[in-house]
Amino acid sequence: MAEFTLQVKIREEAGKNLDTMRKLGSIPAVMYGHGIKPQMFWVHYVNFSKLYDKAGESSIIEVTPEKGKTVNVIVNDVQLDPLTDRFTHIDFFQVRMDEKLEAHIPLEFVGESPAVREMGGILVKPIEEILVSCLPKDLPRSLVVDLSVLHEFGSHIQMKDVKIPAGVTVLIPFETAIALVEAPRTEAEMAALDEKVEGDVTKVEGVVKEEASTGDTAAVDTEKKGGNKEEKKAPAAKEAKPPEGKK
Repeated sequence: MAEFTLQVKIREEAGKNLDTMRKLGSIPAVMYGHGIKPQMFWVHYVNFSKLYDKAGESSIIEVTPEKGKTVNVIVNDVQLDPLTDRFTHIDFFQVRMDEKLEAHIPLEFVGESPAVREMGGILVKPIEEILVSCLPKDLPRSLVVDLSVLHEFGSHIQMKDVKIPAGVTVLIPFETAIALVEAPRTEAEMAALDEKVEGDVTKVEGVVKEEASTGDTAAVDTEKKGGNKEEKKAPAAKEAKPPEGKK
């Protein structure tokens, strides 16, 4: 049994009563997957919000509709209202427990770098999640990165330095830097950052205004209002591709 469960209600028609149902505390959702017909649901806002805080997009969730069988999914995508940051739509991807999948896993940074704490260094984290391939049962919620090994300026942690759970294949180069410490900026460098850049900005402003005026404003307005997302096509290859080994 999956660690997380979620009750959903079947949604019969796409694009109907979206604003009304959102105000009543429901989120429209769609579920798709390898070899299955997309299905539409209503999801209780509060229940999903609490679950998403813990499960994120890298945990198996048992979705139980009021009619039909329970299925295993991961959260493939969420859409947020740009003004309120509230969920406006959810994409679930149904997984097969005997088939590998690809998923982005967050990096969990723990500990404190001595170079930052004692020497005033600047911690840089170029990436905060990585793409992996594995069976659903092996999918980790996160990968731990220990920052306490960064003792001096120029110290870095690469992907190869991170402990990878059994059954998980990392799909980025193992030489990828995921954390490093830079020396603090000098007073001269800080002063240079404060200097104003001289130049003719009117041309830049004109370009920006022209681009904004020629855009599809109707589409932007619809998205900001949390409009119908049902026409969005499901990604064609979220399900696993046979891994070629560690890169």
